[in-house]
Formats: sequence, structure tokens, C-alpha cells
Amino acid sequence: MIIVGELINASRKKIKEAIDKADADAIKEIASNQVKAGADYVDVNAGVYVGEEPEKLVWLVKTVQSVVEKPLALDSPDPKAIEAAMAAHNNEWGQPMLNSISMEKDRWAKLSAVIANTQMKVVSLCMSDAGMPTTAVDRVKIAGDLVEGLTKLNIPLDNIYIDPLVQPVGTDYTFGIEFLKAVTEIKSKFAGVHIMCGLSNISFGLPERKFLNRIFMGQAVIAGLDGAIIDPLDAPMMGTIAGATALAGKDKGCRGYLKAFRGGLVKA
Repeated sequence: MIIVGELINASRKKIKEAIDKADADAIKEIASNQVKAGADYVDVNAGVYVGEEPEKLVWLVKTVQSVVEKPLALDSPDPKAIEAAMAAHNNEWGQPMLNSISMEKDRWAKLSAVIANTQMKVVSLCMSDAGMPTTAVDRVKIAGDLVEGLTKLNIPLDNIYIDPLVQPVGTDYTFGIEFLKAVTEIKSKFAGVHIMCGLSNISFGLPERKFLNRIFMGQAVIAGLDGAIIDPLDAPMMGTIAGATALAGKDKGCRGYLKAFRGGLVKA
């Protein structure tokens, strides 16, 4: 399971304040804490800075990588921001990840040329100009279009991470099961690709959201999810991932689960 730490996002008040003040120490602390908690990638997003996003994203890339030896997820639909961030990224610890592309014509046109022939991992949203899909069938169709398009750009299958897009069960009780069906079917139909997403939208509008998010994470891991964009400082969620990974037969010798137990992430 690849964990992408989601906390360095300028839409969060604390992060925007740190960027506005050029408070590198605050950003470094949040980045370090996420990696210590188990993040494999640190997501960086400066999307609120219209007209300044490339410069702000580069500052985040350099600041984060000055303190953590991990690759970053570059979170922007702006090709200029992505190109600038790619140039600033230290690839010594791995290639950066793009978060994200989709089959929406404008977004695809802007980003496809930037990622073509690279070794970046690419988070690919099951979204088209027709809107957000609600059924497994529609998600699988868009996933097929994404896989076909990305492979034509010479993106290796192993670098493709399909995001089937979670929608809230409070809006439609079928949304959870349709997502899970899509995860299983995409993994079965497109051998070699991965599934990654953020899951918190599943509980939108309902009480005790973290409780529902953890249950859904366990279900998604068993269905085939192998990447998550989450808050790695959420210890119960990290423990849930470790347990679900073991139960799904993806943790030889249950080593990951035992490590999580020793780290205090697994509690009855």
C-alpha cells in the first residue's frame, strides 16, 4: 500500500499561513511528521495562489525535500506549475507523482504533454466531460480510456494509479458498493495498473465520519486498493490499513501488521 500524505495543501488555513509567511520550519515539521508516520509520498498543493502557483509550488517542493528523503506528489492541474515543480524535484529518492490527470478534454490536453515519456507515477481520475460516474460500469469505461491514453504517452502500466472517485453514501446508498465493484473490476480488467484515491468523501454529511472512513478503507483494501491519499497522522486509519492489508493476503508473514502493532497503531 502506497501512502500519500495529504496535509501540505494551501487550501488548509495552517498551510496557507505558513506559505504566506515563508515559514519553512512549519512546512518541514508537517512533512517530517507525515513521513515518520508512514507516508511514502508527500503531496504538495499551492492551488489557491492564482497567478503565483508555479513559484509557490517550487518553494514547497524545495522546502519539503530539504528535510525528507521521499518523492513528492505534485498536486495541480496547471501544466506550468507541474513543469516548474518537476524541474525543482530531487529525483534521488524517486520520481515525482502527478496528482492528477483525467479524461476531461481540457485537463488532458494541458497535462498529457507534460507527463509523456516520463517515469512519473500518475494519479488518473475517472472523470470525463460527461461528469463524475456513479456506477462501476461507467468507471471501468473511463478507466479503460485512461489506460489507453496513458500507455500511448509511454507511461508504464505500473506507474498508472486509477482513482475511481468516491462519492458520499449519504447522497445515494449505492455509491459505496459501486465504488468497490469498480476497484475490483479495474484491477481484474487492466492487469498491472493500480488503484489510488482519497476515501473521506464516502462519509460526507454523516456523523462520526472517521469511523465510516476506516470501515470503508478496510473494504477498499480487500477489494484491491493499493494506494491512499490520506492523513498519515491518523493512527487508527493507519492501523486499519495494516490490518486490512494482512487480511487481504497482501502482507507476507503479517510483518506490516506486526510492525503497526509494535508502533501502537493497532488497538482493540
